[in-house]
Amino acid sequence: MTVIKNRAFLKWAGGKYGLIEDINRVLPQTRRLIEPFVGAGSVFLNSDYDEYLLNDVNADLINLYKLLQSEPDEYIKQAGELFVPQYNDKDRYYDIRAKFNESTDTFERAVYFLYMNRHGYNGLCRYNLKGGYNVPFGRYKKPYFPEKELWLFAEKSQKATFTNLCFREIFKQAKSGDVVYCDPPYAPLSPTASFTSYSGQGFKLKDQQDLALMAEQTSQSGIPVVISNHDLALTRELYQQAKLEEIKVKRTISQKAGKRTKVGELLALY
Repeated sequence: MTVIKNRAFLKWAGGKYGLIEDINRVLPQTRRLIEPFVGAGSVFLNSDYDEYLLNDVNADLINLYKLLQSEPDEYIKQAGELFVPQYNDKDRYYDIRAKFNESTDTFERAVYFLYMNRHGYNGLCRYNLKGGYNVPFGRYKKPYFPEKELWLFAEKSQKATFTNLCFREIFKQAKSGDVVYCDPPYAPLSPTASFTSYSGQGFKLKDQQDLALMAEQTSQSGIPVVISNHDLALTRELYQQAKLEEIKVKRTISQKAGKRTKVGELLALY
């Protein structure tokens, strides 16, 4: 029997849609799933827990999720108004990007965030050091408005609590009956291959080390932890206390399909 998977409404570098079967195979069925790095939410959307604690350091992302949880009708209506031909235009895109960077209105920023995600280059989410969104125009023929996916997320989000905290704070909230799944910004394959600035702040080696240490300590309290990352000498050293599973996944960062090669990934099971 073919299992129907649910797609996230956001395009997301490093999204876990292609790894759902592997991740679900190793995630224990407990009461609550905690995701310190929820991203686009593919694991959340394709798992079945009583409760979810979903966190991300990207405040715009979490703000969007909270609005979709509490005001889905109005949010989806207003977001859809930007998915018309006249807004699929380079000048319009840069005008909206500028308005987003100047705005302090949470609803307005959430509407613009989805627009830029679907109209910007390759679905990237990136900020400069001053916190300004700086992804260029994507030049797509007809950007897709993910209305069905938005409603699916809004419905399932009623089981979730959303937070915008450091992952270290989220680990402190884990208790018996939880399982923690971590999809951190990946250790780069090369010095120029890192997509760690989507929150306006990088994810450094010290962060990778702290995450591995907290996963080990949390598992010793009887709370299972699973971490995804690139299969590198560095990550194998970091996760040496975990059971490691090797998997292959096709990455979609490169815009040229011929360059989307499979790279090794690890699932570290604590």
